[in-house]
Amino acid sequence: MEGSIRADTSPMLSLLVALSYGVASMAMVFINKAVLMQYAYSMTLLTLQQLVTTLLIHFGRVMGYTKAKEINMETVKKLFPVSFFYNANVAFALASLKGVNIPMYIALKRLTPLAVLVAGFFSGKGKPSTQVSLSVMLIAVGVIIAAVGDFSFDLFGYCMALTSVFFQTMYLVLVERSGAEDGLSSVEIMFYNGFLSFPFLLFLIVATGEFPNSLTLLFAKANSLSFLVIVVLSLVMSIVLNFTMFWCTIVNSALTTTIVGVLKGVGSTTFGFILLGGVPVHALNVTGLIINTAGGIWYSYAKYQQKKKKTFKIAADAEAHHK
Repeated sequence: MEGSIRADTSPMLSLLVALSYGVASMAMVFINKAVLMQYAYSMTLLTLQQLVTTLLIHFGRVMGYTKAKEINMETVKKLFPVSFFYNANVAFALASLKGVNIPMYIALKRLTPLAVLVAGFFSGKGKPSTQVSLSVMLIAVGVIIAAVGDFSFDLFGYCMALTSVFFQTMYLVLVERSGAEDGLSSVEIMFYNGFLSFPFLLFLIVATGEFPNSLTLLFAKANSLSFLVIVVLSLVMSIVLNFTMFWCTIVNSALTTTIVGVLKGVGSTTFGFILLGGVPVHALNVTGLIINTAGGIWYSYAKYQQKKKKTFKIAADAEAHHK
């Protein structure tokens, strides 16, 4: 089971898993933005993504292609909070993408490491190092400066993105815990997540007033080949992203997953100024994004150094024990 392999995972596998999540995550931002530029019903899009993922895993299990187990009610109870926070995270993220340009969206989402550190501090993990604290402060300062120079400032979009950061933090911590303690594979967590999502998502579709207009527009746009292509890409990439995200969190850690998210944001920010209509350039906005990115890279380096020292200490202690 993948949930129990973290201890003996090779560095190369850990790197490949993290890299695959980073690439999938970056691609998903642009694909979702492209869909939402033509189809503004983000809750319906998320529901379709979850539906396709769940059905694919179910039929794969029935036909013997996956080893996912039957639904266990005890596991359902344990994973319900994971599913809730995941869907809340994605729902608010998609809602923010409708009004926030991609570079600013990435900058706001880079605040996740700050939230993860705060959550870790209150859960008893202790005070972060000076380098980590300073790098996180730099990320936050960069967001503020970039927001001041954002010509396309959207208060609703900003609030949605920041709310998404909170839910993503809770979700990552819970995924790490459930994957390690329950011994669930990435595919199994995906299946449970999709299964538990439907009541929450159906409520959101009705509560936000998307239904039935969202389905009417979807069928009306079905005649457009370009629209169908990006919708199918969105559905496929949601499966890839979910799998690589769960896998990265289980094989590595919640913190590693957030670090990868910070690093992939460098590429997303750069392409975001050019693709999908581009972004109006302002000196403050660009300066803030550069500061934000620098803070993200510094943060990643500081966490890498911490992990390296910890690994060296464990190896040294093990060697001393065998002598």
